[in-house]
Amino acid sequence: MTGHPHVGVTKAFLGMPKFQVAAKAALSNSVQRRNLAHATGTIRTKRAEAVGELDDWEQLRLAAESIKNRTLARLDEYLQEFETNATAAGATVHWARDAEEANRIIVDLVQATGAREVVKVKSMATQEIELNEALGAAGIEAWETDLAELIVQLGGDWPSHILVPAIHRNRAEVREIFLREMGKFGRPAPADLTDEPRRLAEAARLHLREKFLRATVAISGANFAIADTGSLVVVESEGNGRMCLTLPETLISVVGIEKVLPSWRDLEVFLQVLPRSSTGERENPYTSVWTGPSAGDGPAEVHIVLLDNGRTTALADPVGRQALRCIRCSACLNVCPVYERAGGHAYGSVYPGPIGAVLTPQLRGTTSDVDKSLPFASSLCGACFDVCPVRIDIPSLLVHLRSRVVDEQRGGLPSAEELAMKGASWMFADHRRFEAAESVAATGGKALRSKLFGAKQVLRSLPWPASVWSGARDVPVPPTESFRSWWTRTDGGRGES
Repeated sequence: MTGHPHVGVTKAFLGMPKFQVAAKAALSNSVQRRNLAHATGTIRTKRAEAVGELDDWEQLRLAAESIKNRTLARLDEYLQEFETNATAAGATVHWARDAEEANRIIVDLVQATGAREVVKVKSMATQEIELNEALGAAGIEAWETDLAELIVQLGGDWPSHILVPAIHRNRAEVREIFLREMGKFGRPAPADLTDEPRRLAEAARLHLREKFLRATVAISGANFAIADTGSLVVVESEGNGRMCLTLPETLISVVGIEKVLPSWRDLEVFLQVLPRSSTGERENPYTSVWTGPSAGDGPAEVHIVLLDNGRTTALADPVGRQALRCIRCSACLNVCPVYERAGGHAYGSVYPGPIGAVLTPQLRGTTSDVDKSLPFASSLCGACFDVCPVRIDIPSLLVHLRSRVVDEQRGGLPSAEELAMKGASWMFADHRRFEAAESVAATGGKALRSKLFGAKQVLRSLPWPASVWSGARDVPVPPTESFRSWWTRTDGGRGES
């Protein structure tokens, strides 16, 4: 086999421009825009139909929010309870402060088995810590087995959606990737492969089957961790996860510490809201649960790596911690007008879309240009909150993080925006200055309407530096008379002719 095709996720994002710049470049990709519009539109429709079947949907959302809030308030206790019960069931629990420590633990575990390759269940946490790259550096091949993740991996790409990582690819592109790349890393695609979904899925199934049957180590994430039994839960749609979770001799699961739930009774709520919000299904085709190893049934060794990697920092923020309620359903991405047009790569993170805009700056901090820009990657329309099954108030959280970014940048030379805001503050602080500005605007409005624009109601652009603002907006022509002037002239509206 030749070198691993997967692009380093974090490495690919290092040095990325801020969201607004990356999004502008993405907008020029008309094929991607069509792919995204079609896919998100389809998923939105399915979700709306599935949710509409339940009369108590809002009660379920409130219950899910309440359970998550209660868990986060006592997270340390539930994590210790989970560790105790998982250990009693025969699993080995490891704690990882950050990505480096998690990768070191996992690489050591794989090397101890003597394996030179692993199969993987789709996992955002392993992408977050760049596990594939850490394994590759140690000479261990990591094979993605989720169909969309396989497409991304073979294409030397990185995911652009939480639920559908290859959402930016169409069927014709997938066919070309399979024909070009599959043979380099295992069983090749059939020479007569078409872009029919059935044929593409068949090619992936045959390519992956030999890896499933050969691998002795598997790596997974988890959708939920149940504290009172020490169990892990994975929900999926294809069955590849079930293959990884049952066939290998050793199973290593990477679990964010926010994934814990207190009890099985709590899980019942989330198994209703998650599939409807993510795939628009009443229930997931495959729900796998395991509690430690079991002799003669599944892996003989079970390891669980509990991952922090910035989560306790987010937990310490009374406002920001609500992002940790996220169950990775991707409903917010599918309704976001910004995501639909810009795509996931512009967010510079494995967590794109609205949830990425509030989660990533908390996990990584706001030191890079892309992380500072993410809280501003939204129109604040509120559609994300309306569909969120755990009621994360993403618009309010975006405003909260915008304030943090501004506060952290105070001092030094002011930006053009700061100067403009200071000027506006000075003008609004005294009614006489404000009235003078109104008079100037009215005079300008008369001149523009009479000499340049006639009946036109908008300006297409303003001179620099205001051109930065007007480049993406139509600017109304100033009125020929202010409301204050009209009110005075007409004696409070009573003297109007």
